[in-house]
Amino acid sequence: MELKRVVVTGLGSLTPIGNTVPEYWNSLLNGVSGADVITRFDASKFKTQFACEVKNYDANQFFDRKEARKYDLYAQFGIVSSNEAIKDSGIDIEKIDLDRAGVVWASGIGGLITFYNEVSDFAKGDGTPRYNPFFIPKMIADITAGHISIINGFRGPNFATVSACASSANALADALNYIRLGKADLFVCGGSEAACSQPGVGGFNAMQALSTRNDDPKTASRPFDKDRDGFVLGEGGAALIFEEMEHALARGAKIYCEVVGAGLSADAYHMTAPHPEGRGAYMSMKTALEDAGLKPEDVDHINTHGTSTPLGDIVEPLAIARLFGEHAYKININSTKSMTGHLLGAAGAVEAISAVLAVQNDIVPPTINHFTDDPEIDPKLNFTFGTAVKRTVNVALSNTFGFGGHNVSLIFKKFNR
Repeated sequence: MELKRVVVTGLGSLTPIGNTVPEYWNSLLNGVSGADVITRFDASKFKTQFACEVKNYDANQFFDRKEARKYDLYAQFGIVSSNEAIKDSGIDIEKIDLDRAGVVWASGIGGLITFYNEVSDFAKGDGTPRYNPFFIPKMIADITAGHISIINGFRGPNFATVSACASSANALADALNYIRLGKADLFVCGGSEAACSQPGVGGFNAMQALSTRNDDPKTASRPFDKDRDGFVLGEGGAALIFEEMEHALARGAKIYCEVVGAGLSADAYHMTAPHPEGRGAYMSMKTALEDAGLKPEDVDHINTHGTSTPLGDIVEPLAIARLFGEHAYKININSTKSMTGHLLGAAGAVEAISAVLAVQNDIVPPTINHFTDDPEIDPKLNFTFGTAVKRTVNVALSNTFGFGGHNVSLIFKKFNR
């Protein structure tokens, strides 16, 4: 069958470096770090005492007090960012077929703060169960997809994807394929996460996954640098409106770019470590190119997973060099996690927005915090260190990988009718 074409018609974000898409994009281009001392709880006894928290967020600006109490912070982030994307898309709810408007929303963890607070309160009590009636619906990872559909009346396919740090990239891939197959006209797709909490920081500390550079948080996320010592925990949400091309054109929608490919794979190797040869990363990128009908030399920009971890930052460049060959040295590669930190299940969507805007604006945001070359990483690869680079970006690829060996690569292309 002939697949439908899919375009991006709306964007929304709430990130550690900007609470709207224009703010986020401006901070990316200017190399702004979102890392700072944790304010949400007293982290003085933790190995890591900083994170990339969302700044100046006031739930009362978006929800009335009674309503806000029903939503975990991760759900609030999701609703706020999806509202921005829907508004940006110009969708008129009265004029679309709501039975063909869907939501795929991701979270790697879900309502971690709610879970922690409820269980802590019980543990501090006398053993009498006094749980909040909203405990379960606030906590579960699928609830944000439900809230977005309820708020907007979208009655099409509605579900959540959970694949650790690849979760929201999976959401985008699923939305792409549902529209391609004619199952829906449009999707709100993306993800949100709010794990900057005691169990979030404590759990990742126990794994030795987080940077402990407490003396200099702003430079702690340093992807591909020799002295990287782990990722910086981030939080927030990001939403994209994926829409069938003819549907978008018929309503005169603004089109950012076209979504042309998605590749998924598994490392089948280890619970948390990437395959040492980058086999899963290689396969997801290769499959995405095949899905898009593109050649390696068509790619101008890669937004890497680039977490600033000792192992991950070695194997992804290996996979890129293997797949792209000599062309790899002509690609502007970057890691926006150097600025946003790692938003876990929301990372794929947040970074997809960066890739979309790179295609639209012909500019690649930098990788900041590079001080020392790593001899284990090919020095000829261009990681766009330091400052943004203006160049033609016809095709951008965005990588997202998760614990469990989940890999997703997405490809965005300049839109031509």
